[in-house]
Amino acid sequence: MSVLWTYFWPPFAAALVVGLIGGRIAFRRPKRRHVARGAALVLGLLLAAAWHGPMGAGDKLAAHINRDAQGTLDFYELSKITAHVHRGPLSRRVMLAGPHDDFQGTELPRTMATLPGASSSRWEPAGPGVPLIVEAGLAALLGFLFGLLLAYLIELHIRYNAQWNW
Repeated sequence: MSVLWTYFWPPFAAALVVGLIGGRIAFRRPKRRHVARGAALVLGLLLAAAWHGPMGAGDKLAAHINRDAQGTLDFYELSKITAHVHRGPLSRRVMLAGPHDDFQGTELPRTMATLPGASSSRWEPAGPGVPLIVEAGLAALLGFLFGLLLAYLIELHIRYNAQWNW
């Protein structure tokens, strides 16, 4: 599972469409330019938040990472060590807990960080890392900016072609 396509692509694409529509409205109505762009940005971020929370993409990604982490621990027969995705706020960091020796203490976090969808791995007292909803918001912001750029390029094309009255 690629976290790019399953989690980050939908908020990016939704914000791209919203940015394109909001940019087209903003470039057509110069007096309300800031209102249109601001409303489009807020709508894009709300769509990303809805994708993360009520639509369940954040929990689905966390469940997938937890299942892969538990499968890795089962494969290495480490029954006294537990692994789970950090929650509160939900992030892609895998938290490990349990008795371990020096080798397991250094290699197990490195192995868990290579799981699809996991950003990093630490033993239990570490911090949460970057919240997943912030990462989705950044993807939506990037999509919004690309949408505004596309709207600007379309507007330039229309204005350039308007000078030709044959």
